[in-house]
Amino acid sequence: MNFLIRILITALVAFGLSYLLDGVHIDKFTTALILALVLAVLNALVKPILIILTLPITIITLGLFLLVINALIIMLGDKFIDGFSVDGFWWALLFSILLSLVSSILYSAGKKE
Repeated sequence: MNFLIRILITALVAFGLSYLLDGVHIDKFTTALILALVLAVLNALVKPILIILTLPITIITLGLFLLVINALIIMLGDKFIDGFSVDGFWWALLFSILLSLVSSILYSAGKKE
């Protein structure tokens, strides 16, 4: 049940951010739900591999390269999902940062109640 709530919150935040950010486009809410599921799968399967492969640069940048990996995951999701598009790397980076921040705030607010 917790997984479904996380997917729903991520979809809501992503759909809301698509209205706020000019470079991110999600055509309907069902696309946002599919995006949330695809991002969950990519974060579970692809992200650990990318982290291991880029470990030296991640250590040198004191972990800031993980933001680049998150943006790459968003751009990879763009390739898999029709109805979702990101206009470039910088939009993907901003989208991933805001998606992480707002989702984390909503997750923590939901746990306190």
